[in-house]
Amino acid sequence: MRIAQSMAELIGQTPLLRLGRIAPHFDGELLAKLELWNPSGSEKDRVAQAMLAAAEADGTLRPGTVIIEATSGNIAFSLAMLAVPRGYHLVLVMPEAVPPWRVQLLRAMGAEVVMTPTSLGMAGAQAHATALTQSYPSVFRPEQFSNPLNPAAHERIAHELWEACEGRLAAVVVGVGTGGTVTGVGRHLKALSGGAVRVVAVEPAASPVLTGGEAGVHRLLGMGPPFIPATYDATVVDEVIAISDGSCHDTLLRLYRTEGLLSGPTGGAAIAAALQLAARPDFAGQRLVAIIPDSMERYTAMGFWRDEPLLMPTVSE
Repeated sequence: MRIAQSMAELIGQTPLLRLGRIAPHFDGELLAKLELWNPSGSEKDRVAQAMLAAAEADGTLRPGTVIIEATSGNIAFSLAMLAVPRGYHLVLVMPEAVPPWRVQLLRAMGAEVVMTPTSLGMAGAQAHATALTQSYPSVFRPEQFSNPLNPAAHERIAHELWEACEGRLAAVVVGVGTGGTVTGVGRHLKALSGGAVRVVAVEPAASPVLTGGEAGVHRLLGMGPPFIPATYDATVVDEVIAISDGSCHDTLLRLYRTEGLLSGPTGGAAIAAALQLAARPDFAGQRLVAIIPDSMERYTAMGFWRDEPLLMPTVSE
């Protein structure tokens, strides 16, 4: 076992888990790519690492530069883990509805957290982050929803999948938040397979914006923003499957109790969609992979479960 010199060295090369109990009648193979095993707990470590490294390389990010990002989700933890130990001042802007434990932990990690009115949503947080740039002489804005390094960072996942599966992979299933994962993984798998791998995006049934529907309130926290992100490339997606709150809820309970895998809602939605694929005759005997971006622990007291009040209708990761 190697000894890492920093948390950054531990990012990536996440394991694959065979899910044999949740789909006992599937004669193929259902695998979960465990991105929750990244050091801060989510796939966003890959994105933060790529954005920071590129900004340092081109001189945008240098000693004294302040990093400002509007987010209420996983990228906040990834940036705090990577930027603060390197000496950067990190300012995170998020709505007041974010659970106190998230704010407390991020502040403990050394980030400055600025709260904005919940009524203004993430749009209000974005606007305030933009206004804050005038307060510092040197600012770097990662802006993961529009940064092309977001999908580019996920190409490593595709490479890891292709290598681990030895080129035998029928479909990859990805819940869509910023769109970076499905775009980066899908694009690179298409290139590696000559277009043979089917790329399936997953969206909330109550907010089907990827398929031309209207944005709505849903409980699939961490995915399904009320707009189509700039980092989402529809040309690499073969199919979009809509998953209801109830289906995700029930699938997660089955996943916890049959496999012991404490996935968050995005991964649960991906598993629910993968189970739909597994029921189709054309995927008989095939290998399917669902991406598990993070753990349910990230969504404590945020309103995913049916008996909880919905704290934040949509969460920007």
